[in-house]
Amino acid sequence: MRRILVLIAVCLTLTGTAQETPPKLVVNIVVSSMRYDYLKRFEHYFSEQGFRTLLRDGINCTNTRYDYMGNNTPAGITTLLSGSNPATHGIVSDRWLDYTTNDPVYVISDKNYYGLGCVEILGQYAPTQLTTSTLGDELKRHNPLSRVISIALEPVSGILGGGRLADAAYWFDPFRGNWCTSTYYMDRLPNWVDNFNQQKLVDSYNQREWSMYRLPSQYVYSERSEIVSDGDRNITFSLNRLFRRKENDGYFKMQITPMGVDMMMEFVKQTIIYESLGKDDYPDMLTVTIDPFRYITETYGTEAIETEDALYRLDENIAGLIEFTDIQLGKNNTLFIVTADHGSSDTYREKGRYPGGRFNVMQFKVLINGFLNTQYGVENWVVDYANSSLYLNHRVIFEKGLNLAEIQSKVAAFALQFRGVAQALTGTGLQNNYYGGGALQKIQHGYYPKHSGDVILNLMPGWIEEQQDKISLTGSIYEYDTHVPLLWYGARMQAETIHTPVSMTDVTPTLARILGISLPDAATGTEIIPITRRFAR
Repeated sequence: MRRILVLIAVCLTLTGTAQETPPKLVVNIVVSSMRYDYLKRFEHYFSEQGFRTLLRDGINCTNTRYDYMGNNTPAGITTLLSGSNPATHGIVSDRWLDYTTNDPVYVISDKNYYGLGCVEILGQYAPTQLTTSTLGDELKRHNPLSRVISIALEPVSGILGGGRLADAAYWFDPFRGNWCTSTYYMDRLPNWVDNFNQQKLVDSYNQREWSMYRLPSQYVYSERSEIVSDGDRNITFSLNRLFRRKENDGYFKMQITPMGVDMMMEFVKQTIIYESLGKDDYPDMLTVTIDPFRYITETYGTEAIETEDALYRLDENIAGLIEFTDIQLGKNNTLFIVTADHGSSDTYREKGRYPGGRFNVMQFKVLINGFLNTQYGVENWVVDYANSSLYLNHRVIFEKGLNLAEIQSKVAAFALQFRGVAQALTGTGLQNNYYGGGALQKIQHGYYPKHSGDVILNLMPGWIEEQQDKISLTGSIYEYDTHVPLLWYGARMQAETIHTPVSMTDVTPTLARILGISLPDAATGTEIIPITRRFAR
């Protein structure tokens, strides 16, 4: 009898151990500017193996949002991987102002390091501006043998997607057509990356034209301005709206078109093979950011064939990557998370029936400076405007012995008189008050005192900043900007739809629980219980 009890205990122990085994590879796919409603708009046109597989066989969190204002790619990626909002992690945009020098600070710029695979001075990048750890950092802390790699066509996305302890962050050099990194990560490129670059596979992708992926009848929308179809081959393919300057030369097309995503996915597969990701008992993490979708959406809008076509092509790429990892590692050993760094506003049309407009930032800066001139004398009062934030000249204000909070309040009150401005909050007010909900709380969640501006503007629904050749942008508190997809597929994931609210700060705590590692230092989110219960520990 005792021997039987011992055998039962052993079996239970082995069963418990099996349940606790984390996936061997976590793949984060971040699609820049992908709104949640795209899953519904185009559901019937996706392939069986791509988004439909994720929706049919995985977990779909339908009520997932970023709960801060000022969402952009750097802030979104950092929020996703740190489990905290910009108010905590400090990455508010790709640039902000140093109040002591009035010089701009670029989020990944670091002169202590040099590019590898690209012109050295064009690759002086590092994640040193990150003020908190990320999921990848905690995975490396837990076991240095785990591999953490980030890949994107743009350096900002690639570097922030890796965290501070990543083994590598790779991005694409549009001048040479190479995949590159910086000396922050390594002394030289791995041989396999050198070989990939030397093969110049990028040339075949760079020479492709962007033609319709499907028949015209197989699209939800009919509006298009540049993409060609079989019926109009006499049109000269130019991408004029995307290419305005020297981008007509070199390999810049790769960073902003679906052909670049095709090429990147080939590099992603090579990375999995040559870096032996998911091949041992130590979980690895790979983050892949799809930057071109952002440029396409900004240029053509959310209701254009160009945007829709890019999504169908991405659908096929995701299907191909899932099939590849299934063959290489097995479905149960890979966990896919497909989400977005932010959404994007509805397409702005000058004579459209939806409410909206374009906010002229340059005019706003000039008028604010003129207003302060009448109040306090002629000076250069306004230094910069970035990420919906107006930066005032603190040096002049303090030299004149003026009250910063008073000036901020006057500017905010004056800003409310501009068409399109819904709220104008001061930095001092955001530091000294607590907002428990609604629009003001979202603005506060996006405010970081050392990096954010003096007066933060939230535009009315449908309003965007006026930028040349852009008709859809992000950065507001509204549904189209904050509601994003969150799909889980692979290891232990069975078909389920979660309708309860989920914050994007919850993704990393959920993954940390699944991987059995510590939370990032400043994480504020909570695990998604219906998902983590599948990996009960």
